[in-house]
Parts: sequence; C-alpha cells; structure tokens
Amino acid sequence: MQEVIVTNDIAHTELIAVLIAVTGEQPRVMTVRQGQALPSGPFETEYRSLQAGLRAWVQSETAHPVGYLEQLYTFADRDRHPEGERIISISYLGLVRESAAAGQASWRGWYDYLPWEDHRQGVPEIMADLSNALLVWAYQAETPYLTEQRLRRINFTFGLEGASWNEDLALQRYELLYEAGLVTEAGAEDELGRPMFGDHRRILATAMSRLRAKIKYRPVVFELMPESFTLLQLQRSVEALAGLPLHKQNFRRLIEQQNLVEETGETHGETGGRPAKLFRFRYSILEERALSEHHLMGTKLPVSRD
Repeated sequence: MQEVIVTNDIAHTELIAVLIAVTGEQPRVMTVRQGQALPSGPFETEYRSLQAGLRAWVQSETAHPVGYLEQLYTFADRDRHPEGERIISISYLGLVRESAAAGQASWRGWYDYLPWEDHRQGVPEIMADLSNALLVWAYQAETPYLTEQRLRRINFTFGLEGASWNEDLALQRYELLYEAGLVTEAGAEDELGRPMFGDHRRILATAMSRLRAKIKYRPVVFELMPESFTLLQLQRSVEALAGLPLHKQNFRRLIEQQNLVEETGETHGETGGRPAKLFRFRYSILEERALSEHHLMGTKLPVSRD
C-alpha cells in the first residue's frame, strides 16, 4: 500500500480508475459525468488493499468487472482541481473486455479526448492546426534562446521537422499542449479534443503512454481480447492501442517468434472470403518466461511504412 503524507493542508484521498477496452477496433475508456470524467471513488480503509477497494467501488458504481489492474500514478499537485480543493488521487490502469456499464458510467473512444494520437490512417488533420498553434507559442517566448528551446521540444515531442513520431510520448504531448495553453483545461477557448474535468485528461494520457509502452514487452493486450480471435483481430487491437498501422507479415512473424498463441482448431469467416484460423493466448507462456532469463523484452512494433 502506498503511503500518503500530507503536511500543512487538509487533503481528500480518492482512487481513480482508467478502464480500457478495445471494441470494434477502437480503444475505449470508461467515463462518468456524460464523458467528462474518469470513475473515481473514496479511499476506504476497510479494504485489505487499495486494489481491493478500487475493484469493489468500480463493481458497485458501474456493474463492470475488473480483470487486469495495476497502479498507474499518484496525482497530488495543488492545482489539480478548479475548485482549489486539495485532492490526492491514486490512479489505476485496468484492462477489460467491454460490457454494458450501469448508472452514469459510459464507454467513450479515447481518441475523442486525444485525437492527435491516432495515426493509423496517416497524420490526423488536427495536427496542422496544432502545429501552427505550437509554433506561435514558441515564437512568443521572451528570448530567442527560449524560442529555440521550445521549438526543439515541439519537434521532438510531436515528430516534426524530420523527427520521428514516438507513440509512447502521449503524456508529454498533452503536457506540452497544456503548458502552451492550447487545451481547454489550461483556459483555451477552442477545443483540441474533448475536454475532461480537472486533470482527468492528463491521467488518461498517462494511461495511454503506459499501455503503449507495456504492450511491447508484456502480453497485456490479451487481457483485452476474446477467448478466441484471428491474427488480424489481434493486429487491429494492437494498432488501435498504438495508434499506428503495423506491417501484417512482420507482426505475424513477431507473434510466432514469441510463441504467444496457439490454434484452437476452429475458423472464422471474418472477411467473407477464406475462413481465418482462430487462436487463443497461451497462458503457460507466462510461467515459462518467469522460469527463463531469456524471454523477449523491449520489442519494437513492426510499423508499416506504406
């Protein structure tokens, strides 16, 4: 259990859940308040652990079971909420298979909130306006040195001026947009993506960065898959999370090399043509890797360059 220490301020502590699913080749996040916030609830000392408390709260408020769960980050900045109340949020990333939510909870596409992150169909249109606005901000700096520093950060973070796009920098991109005053949460009049309450969109960006990095070295994507699936469905799910198109043959070769899946003996006519083989995740691979010092780490996604 993480210890929360507060001095000189009276703080309220809450648990906040970023529940992610992939449905219809789209990454989705569970929200409340008509899509304006992430589910959060009070920290109750009656539970044995923070995770147990979060699972119980999510189940009671949304009627949605929580499978895979890991602690994400603790947010405790003074200016986190517009009302000025000091709130410490211990956030968790959960991976689930979407089912109907109850009460005020609803599922929303996570690219509704961070539309510049979806590069599956090429560079999104919003990037043009976003880039121009960032350049204006850079040249508004007080000194040429600060302008040059801002330009370097913009190019690196957003993959401009010859720099490569790094999908793992979702959090850094949102924070730079916030610093530049270009998102609603920072006082901007025009919306770059759907805004959220307080710093909940920053928390969502944190979860996106964590998950995009994690799918490269842990088989967590299978927490989001049905019991059986085709390799194309698996590829589309990884693409949905990464926000990038993947090279089909290289992706399948990577899956085979890691020995992550096995055939079920059944097929699925997903394309209307030749039936595709159905696969399932080899859960035994987790134990095999735990016993071996040579399991794959840090795999780079086979991005399509077409």
